[in-house]
Amino acid sequence: MNKWPKSEEVLKTNEQWIPGGVVSLNRKSDPNICFTRGNGSRVWDIEGNEYIDYQAGFAATFLGHNDPDINEAVRQALSTDTVLMGAGPTNLEGQFAELFCQSVPTVESLQITSTGSEATFHAMRIARAVTGRDHVIVIQGGYNGWHNDVSCNVISSLSDVGPRVSPGEYPFDAMSAGIPEVHKSLVHIINYNDLDSVRYILKRFPVACLIIEPILQNIGIVKPQPGYLEGLRQLADEEGFLLIFDEVKTGFRHAIGGYQSICGIQPDLSTFGKAVANGYPLGVIGGKKEYMDYFVHPDRAKRVLIAGTYNAFPLTTVAALATLKKLKSPVHKVYEHVNALGQLLENGLNTIFSATGRPYYLARQGSAYCLYFMDHAPVDFHDIAEHHDFALDKTYRVKLIEKGIFNFPLPIKQGSISFAHSVQDIEETLEKTEDVVSHLFKKTLSTQIA
Repeated sequence: MNKWPKSEEVLKTNEQWIPGGVVSLNRKSDPNICFTRGNGSRVWDIEGNEYIDYQAGFAATFLGHNDPDINEAVRQALSTDTVLMGAGPTNLEGQFAELFCQSVPTVESLQITSTGSEATFHAMRIARAVTGRDHVIVIQGGYNGWHNDVSCNVISSLSDVGPRVSPGEYPFDAMSAGIPEVHKSLVHIINYNDLDSVRYILKRFPVACLIIEPILQNIGIVKPQPGYLEGLRQLADEEGFLLIFDEVKTGFRHAIGGYQSICGIQPDLSTFGKAVANGYPLGVIGGKKEYMDYFVHPDRAKRVLIAGTYNAFPLTTVAALATLKKLKSPVHKVYEHVNALGQLLENGLNTIFSATGRPYYLARQGSAYCLYFMDHAPVDFHDIAEHHDFALDKTYRVKLIEKGIFNFPLPIKQGSISFAHSVQDIEETLEKTEDVVSHLFKKTLSTQIA
């Protein structure tokens, strides 16, 4: 029986006019749920069901849905003469750039885009212009956007990419048709936490850049092993390629200076999005001024184009300014609050799952977490693909949704705590999780015995 009939009707209606029924196909899910309202840590669907939300717009709404301070800043902007002119500089973009660069010390200058994908696209284009090389390295299991260089190898099957190889690279498992074969030949996919494979590629191809999420957060939470990010920085310096940190998900969720301020590694370029404007559509590319200045290089043959009618759109820029100010505020203590909730959730989930006697591992970085049904911390995508129980993960997520705890119903997708979550939200989540787990593992055990 479909528990969300109205949601199904919305999808069917949309499919008459929109291919797939949704405007971003990674939003398609099973079960299909149409959400109509969000406030703070909660969301409501078209059926009227209420959920504690850990999806958070793929981790974008870090402060929570409809944060009152961000909403008020946007309302004030709407009541002024703020307009989209498309001519000349604006005070808003300058104010945002100044505050951003003060917040992220490794960013000496920046440009503003409408999405994170645009930011990663520009970063890779700069790297090619700077180095005069064409080849790039991307990470198996990482997600860096929709464009040709990176639209591949996120949650691939082992049948598509093959068994683990090291040193070596994996086939380009395209997420999209329409990517030219000659273009694919310039992209080299390797596993995370594998420096030997970086060296393998460097010996064979002229590499312009390596782009990486410093923590892989599109296949859960996969952390760098000791020395890995340091090794990438050293190889970039020795071999002359640019190291790009894609912090669209990690930036501002883990620290005001991005994850790079935690790990202490300075990339050449960085990209940001999502949490930087609390879900308003804004991306950032920034880094060392010598590279960012390729946007205005005096030699036209080396100049990198950046353009966009909606870059630094006034309302999104106002939202981003308000978000940064709130994140930096000593009054709100955003990071102290979300990290404490993350620890509370981790402690509770460990108590619940350790009692089952079944293998599991709870990975967490601050307010981001992922429960794996395997007995150790994952080191790369192959480790997850070989050891994680994907079927159990899917069942677990759907059962939680039925109880009113929403995270995206796709195995190994990150859960995200927002500033709007409360201790009571976490306690309710743990109570309902315990109920789901007790029934889920009891049923699994009885099936095995039978």
